[in-house]
Amino acid sequence: MSSFQFIHTGDIHLDSPLKGVSGQEGAAAERIRTATRTAFEDLVSGAIEEQVAFMIIAGDLYDGDWRDFQTGLFFVRQMGRLRAANIPVFVLHGNHDAESQITRRLTLPDNVQVFGYRKPQTFELEGCRVALHGQSFRVPATTDNLAAAYPPPLKGCFNIGVLHTALGGVNGPHQNYAPCSLDELLNKGYDYWALAHVHQASVLHENPHVVFCGNLQGRHIRETGPKSAYLNTVQDGVLQSIEPLHTDVVRWAQIDVPVGACAQFGDVVDEIKYKIDAATRNAEGRLLACRIQLTGASALHGELLASETQLLAEARAASLALGEEIAWIASVTNVTQPASTMSGAMDQEALNDLNVLLSQAAGDSELQAQIANELGELIRKLPHDAALDVDDTLLLAAINKDFAVVIDQAGAYLNARLSAGRR
Repeated sequence: MSSFQFIHTGDIHLDSPLKGVSGQEGAAAERIRTATRTAFEDLVSGAIEEQVAFMIIAGDLYDGDWRDFQTGLFFVRQMGRLRAANIPVFVLHGNHDAESQITRRLTLPDNVQVFGYRKPQTFELEGCRVALHGQSFRVPATTDNLAAAYPPPLKGCFNIGVLHTALGGVNGPHQNYAPCSLDELLNKGYDYWALAHVHQASVLHENPHVVFCGNLQGRHIRETGPKSAYLNTVQDGVLQSIEPLHTDVVRWAQIDVPVGACAQFGDVVDEIKYKIDAATRNAEGRLLACRIQLTGASALHGELLASETQLLAEARAASLALGEEIAWIASVTNVTQPASTMSGAMDQEALNDLNVLLSQAAGDSELQAQIANELGELIRKLPHDAALDVDDTLLLAAINKDFAVVIDQAGAYLNARLSAGRR
């Protein structure tokens, strides 16, 4: 029985500037700056260790119009490592690659094949009977349906379609590059679609597999959680397994810190320390790059707003106390509310409930029979200061079950209270 493995990756964005690190110093900040390189270097090491048959890079190897040749030379060096291990690489240029001067100028080792951009191109690997079909972007804003022109599958081969696409906006809003539909890909008759452009990894369909590899390394706070490439195993022309290779070296996370129960500033700092420590245990040994967000209704709201610089320093001190390359704090944001806001919200909620009940009671004799008990319960839900100004006529009418008066008086009361709440 014939068996082989291949790696599907993309959205590498080599040397992309990770946001939030500008001006920061120290080992952790430097590790973040070089994260895209290290992640890719580790992926190449994994490919050599697993002795894969080939690697697919499905677009956005680079990150735009980079003129520093060190970025391209780094890539050539990694391709040379794969060449020494007899591992071919198939590269498709995506929207960011189409902007890159390096993409057009550097000569690559002979184990690297690049899909052309004029029309779909097919590469065959006779040793493992694989056919790869793909077309690179000629310009960044490629809005043509490239997949429509991909050729039929080659008989007797494991057929792989390589495509950089938003796939009609699946997995959230993305610029609609190389648009197509999932059904269109399935109907092509290929065994595997190696997709990139959407940075969230996902398997959209199985047998045949349609797979977004996701990006190899998260680059900012909106790219949280594990990042990876896929290692796929094929036996006798059938995909047997697909597993993520987590080569990211920095893991981004947003840490919410509820501070509603904190009585003093020191309590907030302690809670931040606790949350950072807990989050690092979920980073699987990687550097945790995170944003702290203070949440909840707090009596310290004003003090916290005035102490943003100190809070950031305290959070960074807490991360350094764990070790120099355990956690790195990008920012501390405060989305707390004054404690009084919650009572106002409860006031409005109770008033809205009362308004709905009275509207339903009009013309409904059975519901009117329950109105006295229900009204009393709802009035008890109001904060003390709101209940005090309920008109005595309304309370007396509820007791006497004079529902016409109840509805009339309660309506006037509610209109006044709800209008005040909106102001």
